[in-house]
Amino acid sequence: MTPEINFLPCSPNDYGAIAEIYNEYIRQGGQTMTERTHAAEDIAAWVDNFNDREQLLVLKQSEKILGWGIIKKYSPRQGYRYACETAIYLRSEECRKGYGSKMKQELIRRCKELGYHHLVAKIFATNTASIEYNLKLGYEIVGRQKEIGFKNGEWMDVVIMQYIIR
Repeated sequence: MTPEINFLPCSPNDYGAIAEIYNEYIRQGGQTMTERTHAAEDIAAWVDNFNDREQLLVLKQSEKILGWGIIKKYSPRQGYRYACETAIYLRSEECRKGYGSKMKQELIRRCKELGYHHLVAKIFATNTASIEYNLKLGYEIVGRQKEIGFKNGEWMDVVIMQYIIR
């Protein structure tokens, strides 16, 4: 019997694992524009600066953190108060097991509860797996920003996706 998975608000005890997972993607270089690795203190600073409609969740199985997801404001401008950005990161060995879709569904559910209307996902154009699962969950592609980022010695395109909560 597979242990149950839980989506929980992160706690300070989780910050190290969140940084560890994020650092894996930073080192790989193909899924985040962030270039400097993070420590638990950096994650604490994120959470300390959150408003009441931003969240950092962990996906736990037993006591192991399999991944994390974030809901963050899209812009500090008031007119964008109903828009947010979502992102998830899983331990590499936990990919392709359905956890990403479950985490994204949980983020969508929480975004509804928080009163958001428009969810944004920004994904490297080369990350076809992430684009595909977002499409399956109801996100749509609304644009492609060509050469917006520079990583690993090359220009990177980013696909912009949106989910409208009805």
